[in-house]
Amino acid sequence: MHRVKVISGHLSSYPPQGGNRKCNINHCRARAAVSGPEDVVVVHGRRTAIGKAKRGLFKVWSFKPHSNSVVCANVSLSPRCLLTLTNITVCLTLAGNVLQPGAGAVMARIAHFLSEFPETVPVYTVNRQCSSGLQALFNIAGAIKSGSIDLGLACGVESMSLQEMGNPGDLSPRLVDFEKARACVVPMGITSENVAERFGISREKQDAFAVSSHQKADRAQRSGRFEAEIVPVVTRVTDAEGTESTVTVLKDEGVRPSTTLEGLGKLRAAFRADGSTTAGNSSQVSDGAAALLLGRRSAVEALGLPVLGVLRASAVVGVPPDMMGIGPAYAIPAALEQAGLIVADIDVFEINEAFASQAVYCVEKLGLPLDRVNPNGGAIALGHPLGCTGARMAVTLLHELQRMGRRGYGVVSMCIGTGMGAAAVFEYPGP
Repeated sequence: MHRVKVISGHLSSYPPQGGNRKCNINHCRARAAVSGPEDVVVVHGRRTAIGKAKRGLFKVWSFKPHSNSVVCANVSLSPRCLLTLTNITVCLTLAGNVLQPGAGAVMARIAHFLSEFPETVPVYTVNRQCSSGLQALFNIAGAIKSGSIDLGLACGVESMSLQEMGNPGDLSPRLVDFEKARACVVPMGITSENVAERFGISREKQDAFAVSSHQKADRAQRSGRFEAEIVPVVTRVTDAEGTESTVTVLKDEGVRPSTTLEGLGKLRAAFRADGSTTAGNSSQVSDGAAALLLGRRSAVEALGLPVLGVLRASAVVGVPPDMMGIGPAYAIPAALEQAGLIVADIDVFEINEAFASQAVYCVEKLGLPLDRVNPNGGAIALGHPLGCTGARMAVTLLHELQRMGRRGYGVVSMCIGTGMGAAAVFEYPGP
């Protein structure tokens, strides 16, 4: 009930036109979370590298096999294979097909069988736009808390090579009669321009943020930071001469170390002639998959499985559809309040970089320390495979907290098309 009251309060007090709302995240008393046998914990998290949509190494490769790769990797990392367990109920959720018809329900079941799960293990999919991968995690966590399951796989997958964006499907003609309904189909790039214009986020700030994303991702790649979280995927490619070869994909393809302010400054606005949102300060369209194995602490400990992290809070809020990018600025306070934490308690913030305009706004609105935001780069450099992103960010966050080698807290958050924001708070319990 406390969670319901917190989120209801945030929703009911939201200013209709995006005005100021108090975010008391720096003034509440931080408290240490109390661990218990009913905690929802993350055992493992792995992802594929992220490929460039339509021109990268996954462009002609069905995402069923590479989603299967991360599922298999999470299972095989466990001391006991889940398939042999007789006293544990397992549920597999594969969410993150924002673009695939039916939210990828058929694809999820196929990946499930490719992973050699028995037919008795149920599967379902969810679609909450860019937070689908994180919503899968929330759903698994809810099933664990309710006692329905003891262990579950939360997955996210997207092939933007195989499916086109921009077609919302059949819509009611009544949407023209309602302003907010019409705003739900405003192009994402225009929502970025709306945020930049309404909150004064300059082109220079956006480009500087984009350059920083590539620089951080480049450092992370060169230092091997992603190696522990990326599962190798073997695929086949055809070169310009028609020669086919086998390639193992190990690195994110979108990182551009040579990106500079001068270079980005030469790009034209992509969505409005007088705008500031460009291809260079927006997220990249991409292909990829990620999965996390979650469980009830008591069940996980009984099986002798490790604990990579603890889910301490989750929140989803609504914001104006035509400014959907500001979602994290309101979802993060809701999640922090639920966890009893403040900004200063958080070691790492993973905020999806759908557009630099909205990411900069959220960072400034909440007063987040830049050195704690996306320390290994974000979607501008790494890519944004829509349904995969929430799960991918959680994987990256938990590995970054583990790398710090001490107890710490992290936040994952993203904006959501049609006007929402989601956030989760994780604790790394220490080595």
